[in-house]
Amino acid sequence: MIVLLYFLPTFVDTPISEVLLVKMPVLILASITALVSFVGYLWVPKAAIFQSALVVFILLAATSAGIIITTGGATSPFIALWMFVTIFAGIFGMWGILPILATIGAFVASAYLQNSLTTELIVVVSFAGIIPLIASFIIWHTKSNRHDDHSDRAYKALASELSQVASQSEVVINAIGDGVIAVDSKGIVQLINPAGQRIIGWGKQDALALSYKSVLQLCDLAGNPLDVTLDPIQQVMNTNQQVRNNNLAIITHSGKKIMASLVVSPVGESGSGVITVFRDITKEKAEEREQAEFISTASHEMRTPVASIEGYLGLALNPATAQIDAKARDFIMKAHDSAQHLGRLFQDLLDVSKAEDGRLSNNPKVVDLMAYTHDILQGLQQKATDKGLTLTFKPMPDDGSRHLAPVYNVNLDNDHIREVINNLTENAIKYTPAGEVTVDITGSDDKVVISIKDSGIGIPAEDMSHLFQKFYRVDNVDTRQIGGTGLGLYLCRRLAETMGGRIWVESEYKKGSTFFFELPRIDNQQANRLADEQATAAQAQALVQPAVQPEPFTPTDSYPTQATPMTQPVAVPSAQAATTVPRGQSLTPEQISAHVAKLNAMVQAQTPPPTVESGPVNTPLSSIEQNPSAYTQPSSARPTTMIIPGRDTQPPSQ
Repeated sequence: MIVLLYFLPTFVDTPISEVLLVKMPVLILASITALVSFVGYLWVPKAAIFQSALVVFILLAATSAGIIITTGGATSPFIALWMFVTIFAGIFGMWGILPILATIGAFVASAYLQNSLTTELIVVVSFAGIIPLIASFIIWHTKSNRHDDHSDRAYKALASELSQVASQSEVVINAIGDGVIAVDSKGIVQLINPAGQRIIGWGKQDALALSYKSVLQLCDLAGNPLDVTLDPIQQVMNTNQQVRNNNLAIITHSGKKIMASLVVSPVGESGSGVITVFRDITKEKAEEREQAEFISTASHEMRTPVASIEGYLGLALNPATAQIDAKARDFIMKAHDSAQHLGRLFQDLLDVSKAEDGRLSNNPKVVDLMAYTHDILQGLQQKATDKGLTLTFKPMPDDGSRHLAPVYNVNLDNDHIREVINNLTENAIKYTPAGEVTVDITGSDDKVVISIKDSGIGIPAEDMSHLFQKFYRVDNVDTRQIGGTGLGLYLCRRLAETMGGRIWVESEYKKGSTFFFELPRIDNQQANRLADEQATAAQAQALVQPAVQPEPFTPTDSYPTQATPMTQPVAVPSAQAATTVPRGQSLTPEQISAHVAKLNAMVQAQTPPPTVESGPVNTPLSSIEQNPSAYTQPSSARPTTMIIPGRDTQPPSQ
C-alpha cells in the first residue's frame, strides 16, 4: 500500500494532495518491515518466534508513526493505521506497550516544544493513541490471564489426578501378597513392594538402583544359575510377550533357595521395561509331592484288588463257569463296567503321578506316524460305529481305493504317541452325539501335526484356558451326562511335553472342536540311521542277556474256581538256597534278582534250570475267562514243574 502511494504521482496525471504523498524514508522503513516479516515467517525457529514478532511489530509501529508525521501529523488521513497497530501492543505485554507510549510521548513533547499543542491535538492523541492502547491492554492481558488461569487449573487438576493415581497404585501394590519388582530397560530395579522385600530378604533402599540379577537371583530347581536364553525377564525384554514360569527357584539375600512362580509382563514398547510378580510356592510344591506320592501308592495298591474283582465278575458272566439269570447278569454287567472304569481311573492317577515327578518312561523308537496312526484308528472304528459316527482317517480313508500318503517319521516313545492319539480320538467320539470324527496329519520339515476334528458339542470360550488342567472338566448341560475324570487331557499334555511336542485346541461351542497334537519330525536319512542303531542295540541286548522261555503249561481241574486267591505268588529260590523252594514261600526283590542272575549264568553254561514244587500258579484271569474248559482236566495232567524266565522275572503283584 505504501509503495503504491509512493509511485502514485508517476502513473496519475491529475494533481494529488500533499497529505497522500509518501516520502522516501517511510518507503525504506516499510520495505525493511516487509522484508523482516517475510524472512521471519519462513526461517525463524520456534524458540525465537516471540522475539521475531516483537521486532516486526516495532518496525510496523515505526512505519505507521513515520507516515503520520510526514502526512500532516494530527490531521493525517492515516490515523486509523496507527490505531490498528496499537490495538495489538497488548499481545507482547510491556515489551509492546512501552514503545507505543514512548512514541506518543515523543509526539506530544515535540508539539509542545513547537507551541502547537492544542486542545484538538490532545483529543486526537487521546482517542488515536491512548484509548487503543488501554483497550489492547484490557483485551490481551485479560485473555492471557484467563488462559494462564485455565492452564494453571488444568495443571493442578492433572497433578492432583496423577498424585491420586500414584497413591492408589502404591496402596494396591503394597497390599499385594505377591512380590512385585519393576525393572527399566537397562535391567535396573525401579520398584519393589513390601511383599517382595519379605520374600527375597532385600530392603527397599538396598534393592533400588541395582541390577535385577543381583536382587532377584533366579536359578533352576537344582540351584544352577540360569542361562541367558532361559531368563524369563530377559525373554520378555526381547519379545515383549508375557512369560509365566512355575519351575524356577530364587536365591534369597541370605542364600536360601525357594521355589517360585513368576509372571513377567512387558511395560510399554519392546525393551522399555518389565514388571515381575513372584511368590513362594515351596510349601505348595511339597504338598503336591505328598499328594502325588499318596495317589501313586493308593493307585498301585488298589489296582490288584480291582483286577481281582473284575476277573471274578468276568467268570460270573461266562456261561462255562457260572449259571445266572438275566436280571443277575444285568447287575453283574454294570458292576463289571464300573470295575473296569475304576481300574482305568487308578491307571490314569498312576500315570499322572509319574508325569509330575518325572518317572514317565521314555523309550524312543523310529516309527512312521502315518501308518501308526492308521493302525490306532482301526482299533477305534467299532466304538465309532456303535455310536453311529463316521471315523475317517483323511490321508488313508478305508474306501477300498489306493492312496499315496506322505511319510512322517518320528523318533519318540510309541506308547506315549498311542495313548495321546487314542485318548483324543476317544474323547472326540464320546463328545460327538452325531456326525463324524476326522483325523488328519500334516507336517513341515521339522514338525508333524495330528489333528482330530469332530462335529460334537464344542467347548465354551471360558473353559478353553483351563481345558488341559488336572481334574478340570467342562460343566454344562451337554457334559453332565458324559462321564470322565478330567485327567485325560492333562495327561495328554504332559505326555506331549515329555516328547518335546505340544497340544492345543480350537473350538466353537455347539459347532465342534479340533485338537492338534504336534511332534518333532526327523528326515528319512536320520530315521534309517536311528532305526539301524536301535535294531543293532536290540540284537546286542538279546545276545548278552538271552531270555529263557517257559515250558508249555496245561492247567488241571484242581485249579480253584471259588473264592480261592488267584494271585498267590510263585515260590522262587534264592541264589544261596537250594534249587527248590517249599510251596508258598515269599522272597524279597533282592533275592529274586540274585536268583535271576544265577539262572542266566546256568543257561550260559548249559546247566538245566532248577524246578519248583507243584503249587498254585499265577495264571491270568483273562485266560480262564476265555477258555474255562482248559482248567477242568484231571489233576494227574497238571505239571509239577515249570521253568522260571531268566530276564523278565518281576516280583509278583500283591
